[in-house]
Amino acid sequence: MRGLVIKNTGSLYQVLTDEGKLIECKIKGTFRLKEIKATNPVVVGDYVTISSNDQQTTAYITEIEKRKNYIIRRASNLSKLYHIIAANLDQCVLMVTINYPKTSTVFIDRFLASAQAYRIPAIIIINKMDLYSESENIMAEELITLYSSIGYDCFVCDSLTGSGVDKIRDCLTNKVSLLAGNSGVGKSTLINRLSPGLQLRTGEISEKHNKGTHTTTFSEMIELPSGGWIIDTPGIKGFGVFNMEAEEIGHYFTEIFSHSAECRFNNCTHTTEPNCAVIKALQDGKISESRYISYLSILQDEDENKYREAE
Repeated sequence: MRGLVIKNTGSLYQVLTDEGKLIECKIKGTFRLKEIKATNPVVVGDYVTISSNDQQTTAYITEIEKRKNYIIRRASNLSKLYHIIAANLDQCVLMVTINYPKTSTVFIDRFLASAQAYRIPAIIIINKMDLYSESENIMAEELITLYSSIGYDCFVCDSLTGSGVDKIRDCLTNKVSLLAGNSGVGKSTLINRLSPGLQLRTGEISEKHNKGTHTTTFSEMIELPSGGWIIDTPGIKGFGVFNMEAEEIGHYFTEIFSHSAECRFNNCTHTTEPNCAVIKALQDGKISESRYISYLSILQDEDENKYREAE
């Protein structure tokens, strides 16, 4: 029996079969042996084969179909392991906030670099626009200008009031979209707007720390009334990239990769080498300083805990 994994609750997986039946499944230990570097061998978005009969109290996932793509991040506190966030995606949607809580550009760029590494298109949503001061609105405009200039579609909205949500709905229709972001940026509130009646739990922002609390515990695929699926994921404080070679990191920053073609050395790290076209472009204002800082952050990422907290 074939189906789609739509929810992961730790040891149990909810599988929607091709016949439209929802079945709770477990996995056998052999899957864990096949992917020893992954904390989760079966993920939301996977198409799987399951076995179930009247004598079994539990259905089992027996096979995972080849994935079209997937996106991963470094597993929390386990530098040699990775966590697969989701599989078989059409696009990644990163929700950010200028404040309440603040999303760092390092976090944004780490996520975008990972999406680029796995060849998954990404878009950016800036939420909570109705809360911002004049200076914060200017910061939002600067982010839009920066990321639009390097090829990322950007949207603004206020998911609590619904402002701007219609444009986002159009972008998500008939696609499988991963929704990610820091805790408290409004992911669950947006999904409640996109799928009225769902009533996902939402949380408050800590006034003391200006950070959100986790309201989504496990990843889950939610079918949208307009068509398509959105994958709700637990909020994350930091985004640790995994298994990127130093000479490859610049490939995942579009503007850095573009200028690197003019570097003197093919394996230039764009740090101290002579005749580096990337450093010259940085000095000439053709590459954003924040993007270059994010690039260096990944390049020098030897301390696995340095990215845990948003800067």
